[in-house]
Amino acid sequence: MAAPEFYYFIRPALEAVIAKPGEHWRVHLEQVMTRLGLTEADFNDVIPGSGKPRIEDRMFWALTYLRGAKLIETVGRGKNSPTERGKDYFRKAPSVIKPKDLLIFPEFVSFYKGKQSKQKGKVDDQPSLEPIETPQERIEQAYNELRSALAADVLERLLSTHPARFERIIVDLMLKMGYGGSGEDAGQVVGKSGDGGIDGIIRQDHLGLDNIYLQAKRWQGSVGTAEINSFIGALTTRGANKGVMITTSTFSDSAKKIASSAPHLKLSLIDGARLALLLIDHDLGVAPERPITLKRIDSDYFADD
Repeated sequence: MAAPEFYYFIRPALEAVIAKPGEHWRVHLEQVMTRLGLTEADFNDVIPGSGKPRIEDRMFWALTYLRGAKLIETVGRGKNSPTERGKDYFRKAPSVIKPKDLLIFPEFVSFYKGKQSKQKGKVDDQPSLEPIETPQERIEQAYNELRSALAADVLERLLSTHPARFERIIVDLMLKMGYGGSGEDAGQVVGKSGDGGIDGIIRQDHLGLDNIYLQAKRWQGSVGTAEINSFIGALTTRGANKGVMITTSTFSDSAKKIASSAPHLKLSLIDGARLALLLIDHDLGVAPERPITLKRIDSDYFADD
């Protein structure tokens, strides 16, 4: 099963700390996973981009919220114990503790708003207290939204690019991805009438014994079987066994099936959505704008010598 929203971790995390005070948070996590019916397979679900197990991230923020409400306290590296307030609150806590339930504690109001609040439980101007994702997950979500918007812009630029420039971009991308030898002629734009359906050549060695042939077209509609068969014919004529077809649009299911089953050919298809992301990932046509560095506690620095 998928890990539940992070606030479902808050009550079982408090329960685990009360049951085993002073233990490492990983010991408490095992108890929480058991309570929530989570397995090792669920633990392997990681947050894209960070590689951090989603369950660990949700446990981290559950413990952070509990500390913000002064229901638990840190007693050593990665170790927590309940406070008297925590023990008392647990006896009357709801079955699912949500962030808004912790607003009865003025310390949590200050923690959540990021500034001191003198009014107990006041929620005016509060951000949403019904978050489904953890802050780490919200950062990843925002990153993915920005990445998708950038990909759409990249694809729009590709559609308005001159055909010759588009072919050059495709050859540059293949070289940036690590294909082609070290010579100056590792990537060649054919780009002329009568090219037999071949727009570019990537030479894997100096003698040209292992070439990759490219076809790069800015189609408006979906690429079908006729175009794939034509490209296969062009490859066969040249005695080639490797080809890449790139389009700014999409490929039909039948076209994908033909490409995957072509005998004696390794044929890869790259549609517009994937092309835009590849350009972004290999820093072609894009530039860094503003790096953001996320930091965490260095427990070793604060440890006793």
